[in-house]
Amino acid sequence: MIVWIFRAVALIGTPVLTWFAVSQDLKGLAFGVLIGLVIIGVEYVFENVSLFSLIIGIIGAVVGIILSKLLDYTVFQIDNDTFSTMWLRYNIIVRYALALLGMVISVKKIPELDDLDKNILSVGRKGGKNMKVLDLSAIVDGRVLDICDTHFITGGIITPRFVVAELHSLAESADHISRAKGRRGLDILARLQESRDIPFRVIDRDIRDSSDNQMKLVTIAKELGASIVTIDFNINKLAALENVTVLNINDLSIALKPVVLPGEDMSVFVMKDGKEKEQGVGYLDDGTMIVIEDGRDFIGKKVDAVVQSILQTSQGRIIFTKVKGKASAQGPKQP
Repeated sequence: MIVWIFRAVALIGTPVLTWFAVSQDLKGLAFGVLIGLVIIGVEYVFENVSLFSLIIGIIGAVVGIILSKLLDYTVFQIDNDTFSTMWLRYNIIVRYALALLGMVISVKKIPELDDLDKNILSVGRKGGKNMKVLDLSAIVDGRVLDICDTHFITGGIITPRFVVAELHSLAESADHISRAKGRRGLDILARLQESRDIPFRVIDRDIRDSSDNQMKLVTIAKELGASIVTIDFNINKLAALENVTVLNINDLSIALKPVVLPGEDMSVFVMKDGKEKEQGVGYLDDGTMIVIEDGRDFIGKKVDAVVQSILQTSQGRIIFTKVKGKASAQGPKQP
């Protein structure tokens, strides 16, 4: 509403002002209307320009004018009458052109400072291993978002734009599983950008000498002095060859599994029967399987059990237990 009031004042008030201040005839009114329209036009243009662009544009124009002053000084130092006369003749055009060029160039180029890899490289070298590089597998996996929310990751997080391009490709895949992975990865990146606790950005950094995105990622991490966050075993091997630190989310998950020892008591919810007679099966919160001897009668119930032994397999751990009270009659049973 206030904008329309301003426009009405400009369109009506300016002709009234020119009527009394310039000329009390139709020419004065027409001149006032013209000035009012120019004011409204300038206001309309500025309404659609961000404040940042406006300030940068003004700074660029000022720099252009300062540059024209320096050129004036240079021309006068040459001390050539013909050249100086020609320069004075076209001086106003030169100043106008430099001011306009300064405005346009600054508005277009200043925002690109945020994407300069030189700035990122200097931050990476100073920050050392506080910077983390996310690979495709870690983004699609999604657990990195929970890790960031718990503040276990410090420093900035970045991912190269070619990784984002891979996610876009997955999100548009004909295969519904790949499409779901790609969309989930893009959602994870969007949520990371919204996070106020961990600074996250996508960098326009590429290694043109290599076509392997995994090798590109390791090279970028090495240049930045950063660590790689991944769940990909191949990235682990490549990074080890390049002496790049890797933070494997799967390794973290294994390290955080509850530690149990033979002879300890634990409370287990028996979910189903086991392969052997009278066995029951339950699970810890992290998915570790618990086999309960004589636990079949307790399916659907929580039972106190004693750890008998622990078996580590390539698929994970299996904990063998026996219902408490029945375990004292027998020694620990080996799997």
